[in-house]
Amino acid sequence: MAITLSIRLGPLRTREHALIVPLTKRTPDGTLYERPALIESLLLQLFGLPPDELIARASIRDRTAPDYIPSECLVYLIRTTGQGPSSWFEPLYKLLVERVLRALPRAGGVDNDIDFVRERVRDLVFDRFVEMLASDRQHRDDKLDFFEVRFDRRVKFMRVDAWRKAKREENPKRPIEDERDGALAPEVEAAAGGVDLFDTDGFSDPVFRSRLYAAIDDLPPEQCRTMHLLLLGWPIDSSDPEVMTIAKALDCTARSVRNYRKRAVTTLAARFNPKDDQ
Repeated sequence: MAITLSIRLGPLRTREHALIVPLTKRTPDGTLYERPALIESLLLQLFGLPPDELIARASIRDRTAPDYIPSECLVYLIRTTGQGPSSWFEPLYKLLVERVLRALPRAGGVDNDIDFVRERVRDLVFDRFVEMLASDRQHRDDKLDFFEVRFDRRVKFMRVDAWRKAKREENPKRPIEDERDGALAPEVEAAAGGVDLFDTDGFSDPVFRSRLYAAIDDLPPEQCRTMHLLLLGWPIDSSDPEVMTIAKALDCTARSVRNYRKRAVTTLAARFNPKDDQ
């Protein structure tokens, strides 16, 4: 998993000369990816900070802290180190990969098979992310653009893909999806953590939230009801017979609900933030 990342530093540039480099990745309909306005504004502020203060702020883990720096900003700063002091790169790079690792499953359970899969997922996602960083610094492309738009969501997509690959490597004969409806096997879905379309950064934006609710209302009835109940905090199923679940409300199995959710999230993700490595 050890990968050497070559560092090419550019000249120092002050905040007055720092220009935010636009993204080049496009959606299937040709629309350019855009960073959230908050990220763009914060980037301009960060270029005016002394290196020590910037690094201290980047070390903050509490997302609710007023000086917390979103990972989207760290990705941008690392990709464009030449716009800031050369002392930025090494500590910011370490802090960013630490955030990636914290978002990945940890081994340590009693089940050796689960430990193997979890370790494999960590290796796959971490190695792929570092490879993209290294490649981008040698020749900038658009593979990292999505990380500057929705960092957490992109890592989650990578994590789910890695779980699929790791489970196939562990037992090629065991399906990880239900052949009837394409739903993920429950243990894989639970371990991977799923893909949360309603991440804090995006869902806190009232404009985005309004558009998302409208898009949910356009979904097929079962998918629409499933998503609205998920937003209300209803569980899909429960071992407690007294707990009202989505499966009970829709009079169907938990597997069917997961399938409705899977199809709905796929549709919504494609509409708002499609996967970028296809």
